[in-house]
Amino acid sequence: MYDGAGTPGYVGELPDVAPAFDGATLVYRAHRIRETAHIVQERSTGRVGLAPGGEAAPPRPAVDATHRFLGALPPLYPEWLGDLAFCTYHGVRFPYVGGEMAGGIATTRMVTELAHADMLGFFGAGGLDYAEVERAVVELAQRLGDRRNWGVNLIHSPQEPGLEECVAGLLVAREVPVVSASAYMSLTPAVVRCAVSGLSTDPEGGIVRRTRMFAKVSRPEVAEQFMSPAPPAILRELLARGEITAREADLAAHVPVADDITVEADSGGHTDNRPLAVLLPALLSLRAELTVRHGYLVPPRVGAAGGLGTPEAVASAFAMGAAYVVTGSVNQVAVESGLSDKAKRLLDQADVADVTMAPASDMFELGVKLQVLRRGTMFAARANQLWEVYRSCESLEAIPPEVRDRLERDVLRSTIDEAWSGTRQYWRERDPAQLARAERDPKHRMALVFRSYLGQSSRWAIAGEPDRRADYQIWCGPAMGAFNRWTRGSFLAGPEYRSVVQIARNLLEGAAVLTRAHQLRSYGVQLPAAAFSYRPRPLT
Repeated sequence: MYDGAGTPGYVGELPDVAPAFDGATLVYRAHRIRETAHIVQERSTGRVGLAPGGEAAPPRPAVDATHRFLGALPPLYPEWLGDLAFCTYHGVRFPYVGGEMAGGIATTRMVTELAHADMLGFFGAGGLDYAEVERAVVELAQRLGDRRNWGVNLIHSPQEPGLEECVAGLLVAREVPVVSASAYMSLTPAVVRCAVSGLSTDPEGGIVRRTRMFAKVSRPEVAEQFMSPAPPAILRELLARGEITAREADLAAHVPVADDITVEADSGGHTDNRPLAVLLPALLSLRAELTVRHGYLVPPRVGAAGGLGTPEAVASAFAMGAAYVVTGSVNQVAVESGLSDKAKRLLDQADVADVTMAPASDMFELGVKLQVLRRGTMFAARANQLWEVYRSCESLEAIPPEVRDRLERDVLRSTIDEAWSGTRQYWRERDPAQLARAERDPKHRMALVFRSYLGQSSRWAIAGEPDRRADYQIWCGPAMGAFNRWTRGSFLAGPEYRSVVQIARNLLEGAAVLTRAHQLRSYGVQLPAAAFSYRPRPLT
């Protein structure tokens, strides 16, 4: 019988002439996506099925007395699921992006593997200091040479605007080919600088970007800012600083800030938990409106992220009109991931409901939360305790004694004075201005101490700190649980086989198989349930 894995598992020879209307033969033919699908109808019963494929010409049953030829579907390839313009523009074969998992979880090795597989990957620069980002940029430039299908994340840092400015300057100076902006609530000079630096024109007068810009968004009002030309006030500020030229400022008025808008639905990390089926159509409609309003010759493309851990999810994103897809949570279990083996084992056990929301370190004082793994770690519960204390107390000294004792024993695992001493040393080296503010504002001093726990918890997970396993902060969305269910019992269940490219190729292959199955069903072919299932298998 056919095993549903995209390869035949028959005993004996496959029928090479007779059409199939049910059973394993029908599933087998439906899954042969790289062949023409010949749709035929049985004259006596009206049943619709598939004749042997492979040739574009109508099959033999088209002229016999038993079957009627209804039509043919051309071959379907995973490369064709998204927007061909996306692949052409970024010099990739597949409309697939490995997202920028922060803290270097999306490693230089991961970005390199994706680039060599003709996909696009972003280094996870969020949460790293300037020197770490610089080392990664230099390494990627050396590894990938003339390739232009790689990039680095620029994350909005409202608590550290100086770091955001410095990283933006690095990306511009090093001419990083692609930048992905994430966690922005509004445009900043740093992100606009990355978008407009190097703008020029080709011989035909078309505007050419030196830096291609992605923007990850989850709200229409933020998406509109990135889909629109850069604000004149920010351009004037950058021009006055000498960070862009007058020519770049002029050209910036005719193009959107970002070429590619990634719609981030219910994802790991920073997320608004929006359903993709609601958010993506809304932003596609907004894109159409803004294209007319601004008279774009080339409108920004819109891709999808969040919840994409199975072929079904990827196929649905493309079916809704996504130009490309971005994966994140599932790549954390890849062999190239910067996450520790201990943390990966926790992710291996996750199911679709094993996630929750917790305060974000980088936007703690704003009350921003992110999505993390709940099962196997106490991080979310402890982080939320810190938020409640911060919300109800005006300073560290104002914390009630019994609450203070609990935090010192269960969360900080040190006295608050000791925690402040370590925090003060960290900020003395990273950004002394934070300490000056803390001297003036006791509540900010409390926030810095609490943010220290939040920040270290992600690093403990990355390093696999054994004494802090209960405090691991692992950014994760429901897609991780869906991925675990899909891969259970397959070769991708083995940690050693979970390369970022095998994960990507199987998600895309499966999405193409399911897309073909839905096409056939829409033409009247009554497919068995097995036709809508794809099992992971090694792909080259």
